[in-house]
Amino acid sequence: MIVIYQVLPRLYGNVAHVNLPYGSIRQNGCGKMNDFTAGELLRIRELGFSHVWFTGLLAHATCTDYSAHGIPSCHHATVKGRAGSPYAIRDYYDIDPDLAQHVDERLAEFRQLVKRTHEAGLKFVMDFVPNHLAREYKSVMKPAGVEDFTDRNFHVLPGTTLGGEINWNGYVETPARATGNDCFTPSPTRNDWYETVKLNYTERDTWEKMCHILLYWAAQGVDAFRCDMAEMVTVDFWHWATSEIRKRYPQIVFIAEVYDPQQYRNYLHYGGFDYLYDKVGLYDTLRGIVSCGQSALGITRCWQQQEDICGHMLHFMENHDEQRVASSFFAGDARKAFPAMIVSACMSSSPLMVYAGQELGEPGMDEEGFSGRDGRTSIFDYWSVDSLHRRLQGKLTAEEERIQYFYQRLLRQCSESSALCEGSFFDLQYANVEGSLFDEHRQYAFLRKSDSQLLLIVVNFDREDVRRGVRVPQHAFDYLRLDARYETNARDLLSDQSIFLDFMPETPIMLDVPAYGGVMLEIG
Repeated sequence: MIVIYQVLPRLYGNVAHVNLPYGSIRQNGCGKMNDFTAGELLRIRELGFSHVWFTGLLAHATCTDYSAHGIPSCHHATVKGRAGSPYAIRDYYDIDPDLAQHVDERLAEFRQLVKRTHEAGLKFVMDFVPNHLAREYKSVMKPAGVEDFTDRNFHVLPGTTLGGEINWNGYVETPARATGNDCFTPSPTRNDWYETVKLNYTERDTWEKMCHILLYWAAQGVDAFRCDMAEMVTVDFWHWATSEIRKRYPQIVFIAEVYDPQQYRNYLHYGGFDYLYDKVGLYDTLRGIVSCGQSALGITRCWQQQEDICGHMLHFMENHDEQRVASSFFAGDARKAFPAMIVSACMSSSPLMVYAGQELGEPGMDEEGFSGRDGRTSIFDYWSVDSLHRRLQGKLTAEEERIQYFYQRLLRQCSESSALCEGSFFDLQYANVEGSLFDEHRQYAFLRKSDSQLLLIVVNFDREDVRRGVRVPQHAFDYLRLDARYETNARDLLSDQSIFLDFMPETPIMLDVPAYGGVMLEIG
């Protein structure tokens, strides 16, 4: 089973911990690729991860001046924050100099990072940003013979000058170009992606240039691409590009950020993607249960709508775009999402993603500068994340240690349990409604079964410990070819505690399920 650890290197290894709002790189420091040592990568592997998504590696627009190294400086009006958005790419063939210990050796340091990642038994995931790039894009690292982007690669607005409510402070763009979020006017607002311009995929030349970029990084040893806002690029391009890449690199994996459920199957079956973000489905459903008291019955409706593609949906409870679970905008307590994490990790064999700091209960309630106090960890500012900084210093709180222990137990099962990695799924919710022994709105139960392992998983979204009776219907025994077992031993893989139970058709199994938690019973 694929388990992805998303890291923003700029933040991950930053030990300065000055955290001055709107601080420069000199004031606040910056994490580096070299912070991911062999030992650190092995630690990530031992937590249960199989892949690392290194977010923000490509060179992007920034207020930091690297002109002494032959890198064009950026006009500050075209940059969000001091560090800049990792998705306003200024050179698709370059690694961001912020992340290099030695700026002139940044590509060599990148290659060493790929090598160390593979030596640690991990796969390397990198961003591909196909929809938009920085307003002042200029490649200084493109291979010989590669042409830079020209006006035909953009949506140019003839006879206009860039304006609107943004104070461009001397930056002039005539004619103006459409922004990355499809603002086809010369007057973007602060809520638009005003620091970017949208690429024009009606031009075949754009297709060729973007495919060449994918081939370039695949040749560097990248194992997978997380494709930013993939649904804003025509699926015809993806159909062609994924086929072209796989002709040379058949094992490469493509992960798409897609939010329109009506397009899921199109981007999978025709577009050639392996996995899609499950944001509108499972994430939104679980967030509603955790933070708004919605019914756990919604989980059943969610997977039923995606039953034919469930193995291709990437599950998560956090990423850089979403609010932190422990923030006051979401649950306010990392533990409240434990049952949601168990469901995300265990209800199918689809990939799972965890955002660095999530496994420590990071609340993301800083006001970093450009990024206000919004429950997210900034992607625009030079900063040091409190929980990650304490972990690097070996000073985690007792609560952070407990949260990390839960994640480690859960994630290791994702890689070690045959039932989770390849087993069948059976939803028990329908057999446990309207009964006095089970609250179908606050608990959720299901089975996972492989040839060698049977798991009964029950989660509790309630604030109180509960004792519940879970009924396994005869249909489950028939469908999964289960044997009835009397006074059999069952071990909870999350707590390592053992109980005896009767695993019989239609007979309620009485279980103690902790508040904001769950049990994962391996039935002997």
